[in-house]
Amino acid sequence: MLTATVPDSYLRPEARGWRCRPAPGDVPGFHRALNGYRPTPLVELPALAAEAGVGRLFVKDESDRFGLPAFKILGASWAIRQALAARAGSRHAALVAATEGNHGRAVARVARMRRQPAHIFVPATISAASAAAIRSEGATVTTVPDGYDETVRRAAAYAVEDPSRLLIQDTAWPGYEQVPAWIVEGYSTLFHEVDAQLAAAGATPAALVGVPVGVGSLAQAAVVHHRSGPGRPAALLGVEPAVAGCVTTSLRAGALTEVPTGTTVLAGLNCGVPSSLAWPYLRDGLDAATTVSDDEAVRARADLAAHGVAAGASGAAPLAGLRAMRHRTDLGLTRASTVVLLSTDGAAGRPA
Repeated sequence: MLTATVPDSYLRPEARGWRCRPAPGDVPGFHRALNGYRPTPLVELPALAAEAGVGRLFVKDESDRFGLPAFKILGASWAIRQALAARAGSRHAALVAATEGNHGRAVARVARMRRQPAHIFVPATISAASAAAIRSEGATVTTVPDGYDETVRRAAAYAVEDPSRLLIQDTAWPGYEQVPAWIVEGYSTLFHEVDAQLAAAGATPAALVGVPVGVGSLAQAAVVHHRSGPGRPAALLGVEPAVAGCVTTSLRAGALTEVPTGTTVLAGLNCGVPSSLAWPYLRDGLDAATTVSDDEAVRARADLAAHGVAAGASGAAPLAGLRAMRHRTDLGLTRASTVVLLSTDGAAGRPA
């Protein structure tokens, strides 16, 4: 594994020609059958479209998904269903995960829905409100006095100590890729919703989709969706914190690369190592990646709030990234283009 400093951006327009297999077609139907399912809003923001010089701009608002302030339950619910079906005798297994907030709470919520125990590991940097929100789902919470990557290692070690425990982690490493693959499949519902909502709004298919990037699982789902279907594929822009640009760095290096992380308001994206499962998809299918500062993300969050979208800093990162990259002709944007930005979490102050 290489080590490198974080560059600002990466471009590979030929990624639009790469193709892969689609996600399983039964995932959206599984989610539609869950109690409380409804598509999250796709909000059109004409003022931001005018600023970006494009025809129409939409924000996918994930601030209320099954009553949780993030999209993560889509992946967690599908992966837990698949993992329990694949493992005989695990119907009452204790579900284990590491998290900086939203993934762990999603796992805990699904555990509560299924009347199973959950044990969630969190880094010491997690907010008290986020930890309390996970406990409110009935989960046991263990704080690790280190960063996210060490927290993942601790959770994985705990899970393998007892066969009655089942690790549900949204990042992959060699030897642990099936559950993260199911999590990525679960995210496909979000992209099917966007397609239907754009059509209902009379918009052209997305010319660019902006995605917040932590370890890269949601970005992988974006690549799978937009590189497996017919028609003109969208350009895909991944956006990371300046202090944790592991995917941008890896893309520039041409190899999976670990970077040091720091403190950032984009806490859900503060990851130093890309998912080994996501990496080949991002390497071959992502058009662009960029890093943004905390100040840029905070400004984007305020601008989205002014237009009625209650995004967290991580959810606002794609707007900051679009602003950083909008003058790049490599992205193929015109005044007729449709842009979709994924706002993946709710505003600060909501439980995460």
